[in-house]
Amino acid sequence: MTGGSARVDASRLWAIVGATGTGKSDLALDLAERRRVRGNPAEIVNADAMQLYCGMDIGTAKLDVDERRGIPHHLFDVREVTDEAAVAWYQPRAREVITAIHARGGDAILVGGSGLYVSSVIFDFRFPPRDAAVRARLEAELEEHGAGALLERLRARDPETAARIDPKNGRRIVRALEVIEQGATTHGAALPEKPELWHPATRIIGLHTPRELLVERLDRRVERMWQHGMLEEVESLRADGIEQGVTASRAIGYAQALAQLRGEMTQDQAIAETQALTRRYARRQVSWFKRYPDIEWVEHPVDVASLLN
Repeated sequence: MTGGSARVDASRLWAIVGATGTGKSDLALDLAERRRVRGNPAEIVNADAMQLYCGMDIGTAKLDVDERRGIPHHLFDVREVTDEAAVAWYQPRAREVITAIHARGGDAILVGGSGLYVSSVIFDFRFPPRDAAVRARLEAELEEHGAGALLERLRARDPETAARIDPKNGRRIVRALEVIEQGATTHGAALPEKPELWHPATRIIGLHTPRELLVERLDRRVERMWQHGMLEEVESLRADGIEQGVTASRAIGYAQALAQLRGEMTQDQAIAETQALTRRYARRQVSWFKRYPDIEWVEHPVDVASLLN
């Protein structure tokens, strides 16, 4: 610590991770407030891929500005719904924001449940190569034959990656095959077996909720999304081009609301499908974060003081 500084210790990078609905945003706010009381101007950095998008608020449980307790929040509402989500776009921007927070003398608190996005920031994470021509050919095959046929090919070439990918996520399947066709033995955009931290003073807190409680909580949250204006939000986003967005239009809840607006689903069907997909997504999140070395699992509500001892 330099002379005359009010800092208690060196700037840290905190990562608050876990399944959707476990209370990550609340814990991040509590932690930031406690650090600020101790003279550390902590700030929060988003690691939820869908909260990057402008206007996608209700379906992503994004905190309103007046709910952020005056704490600076970064990388929210920075992409348009017509933009494709890309972790390679996100990683350098998140690290730049974190470096700036540290330069101001504060802790950076990375919060979110998008495993690949979190991993890309906190670990020494490199991205596999791209080839536009190969991708275009594979996308044409996807359009003609469907995701199932490409997934079978991926299973034969890289069964571990195939097991991690949602069978309905044609874009991810195409990306994995694109990398393999360029000579790689595996897709590579996953957590390495022995990951090295990008920032040495990193602490990873995983929020856990018993499955029975989490399922009930997630189901109720989806119902509240529709009660609080999910259809109206999505109708507004149609004017912004969400149906042309490769990523945003497929987001859980948004795809179902669009289907309801087009008359392809009833409201009960849209809600039920969103609930089922949300539960499945939560299971994948837990599986992803369980592989993190040195993660500290806690249950919400958390006594933040205990994390600082």
